[in-house]
Amino acid sequence: MTFEVGQKVVYPNHGVSVVEEISSASFDDTEHNLYHLRLLSNNSKVMVPKDNLDLVGLRPLGDKAQIRSLFDNLENGNIDTYKDWKGRYKQNLDKMKTGQLEEVAEVLKNLCLVSQKKSLSFREKKMYERAKYFIVSEIAHVKDIDEPEAEKLVEGSLEVSLEKLRKAKEKVAKAEAEAEAEAEAEAAETGTEEAEEQDAENVATAVAN
Repeated sequence: MTFEVGQKVVYPNHGVSVVEEISSASFDDTEHNLYHLRLLSNNSKVMVPKDNLDLVGLRPLGDKAQIRSLFDNLENGNIDTYKDWKGRYKQNLDKMKTGQLEEVAEVLKNLCLVSQKKSLSFREKKMYERAKYFIVSEIAHVKDIDEPEAEKLVEGSLEVSLEKLRKAKEKVAKAEAEAEAEAEAEAAETGTEEAEEQDAENVATAVAN
């Protein structure tokens, strides 16, 4: 994979960047091509060796089809939950490192759900903010809109997802309650039948005596 000067790329955990220069340098007795990137979030600059693109996770800016798929993911109501804080943090951290839109979307949905139940820890709050900005910035560049507008779209999609999850849980709870009520009714009916049979036996015994 190669990039050109002026091309927008995505740098995991930092968001959209632009290739400002391509140079070469010798180290370890080997010639290496270097991409000079400017991170659009804060205008800081980094250099990424071409040989390390896969390791770093540098990738081209997404296209409109990928953004549509992203919104489908954000709105589908499927949200991973982890009971253990450390397990949740590690899973989310690994997903953030990939720099892939779908993976970061899963992090955003997960932490959004957690934040509805309790306050996020400092580290998870920072991760939530990074995940949100990562997605918002790419949407803004691909759709050619400003970031506040992109943020509203993302927040709206998250609300849709949470509502779908809430309705799904209500449906499951209703089904469980109905099943429990049915089981109790069957148990009561069985008990009544057994009592009637016992009464009949008692009457028959009394008559015989």
